[in-house]
Amino acid sequence: MALLAKRFKYAAIAMAIMLGGCSTNTYSSWEQPLIAVPLQPTIQQQIQLARIDQLLGRSDLDDETRSQIFYERGLLHDGIGLRDLARLDFNQSLSLYPAQPDIFNILGVYFTQSAHFDAAYEAFDSALELDVSHPFAQRNRGIALYYGGRFQLARQDLLAHYEQDPNDPYRSIWLYMVELETEPEKAKQNLKNRFDRAEREDWGWNIASVLMDGETEQQLLDNIVKKSETNEQMAERLTESYFYMAKRYQHKKQYAEAVQLYKLTLSGNVYEFVEHRFASLELNRLLASLQGETENISADDEEL
Repeated sequence: MALLAKRFKYAAIAMAIMLGGCSTNTYSSWEQPLIAVPLQPTIQQQIQLARIDQLLGRSDLDDETRSQIFYERGLLHDGIGLRDLARLDFNQSLSLYPAQPDIFNILGVYFTQSAHFDAAYEAFDSALELDVSHPFAQRNRGIALYYGGRFQLARQDLLAHYEQDPNDPYRSIWLYMVELETEPEKAKQNLKNRFDRAEREDWGWNIASVLMDGETEQQLLDNIVKKSETNEQMAERLTESYFYMAKRYQHKKQYAEAVQLYKLTLSGNVYEFVEHRFASLELNRLLASLQGETENISADDEEL
């Protein structure tokens, strides 16, 4: 009887995802989520894109200058969610001037998002060869290794990244995510130890508190409402909070809530945040996992 109930549970969740969303009345407790007005391209960004397009039409630019312009347009495209156009710009820039660690870093993130992990590792390696002290390449390589299932190597990168700035909450949080896979019995205590040692001036430590079962989710959301000074800041904080809350629910195998929260992560259009970047990857992986469960259930039923 328990096995039959489990089968129905996975089948129902998978069907809800495939139909485009979870019914909040049936599957999820997130009936009235806190949301910000989704971010939209600003007039300044649109004007910058128009000016760059005009500049690229000039014939008197040397390769290094043209390369820089392609890079800047790529950043603008990336910032408004046009990642395919951004990738084209970054590749154009690299073809004119190959020694650009920032571009290898962001291409590595794109490869991670599309689950091309070997290409991601190579891109991050290239970034670090060009700039061993690059501020993000080691972290992003650690995240790629995490998603690629190479947890021990991921922990090495993310631990080294954490040690460079123990007061950054997100370094502790990503290290915690990896340690849930490598040392699950110690992960929460390790996070608490890092939490206690940190100065905790950054707002993100509130998220770490939720992961440790200290602050409640409602307290976190109330804090966002009270302390966000602009809609943009609210959208950013919600993007971060919903992503890590989704990871928490997913780890607890509460998949309907995780799906809802990953979708809420995407809803603010905060394209430049790693949490937004990887929410789609998480959704795709979760969908594939649940579809696999339902296919196994169907095969078992046929055998019966």
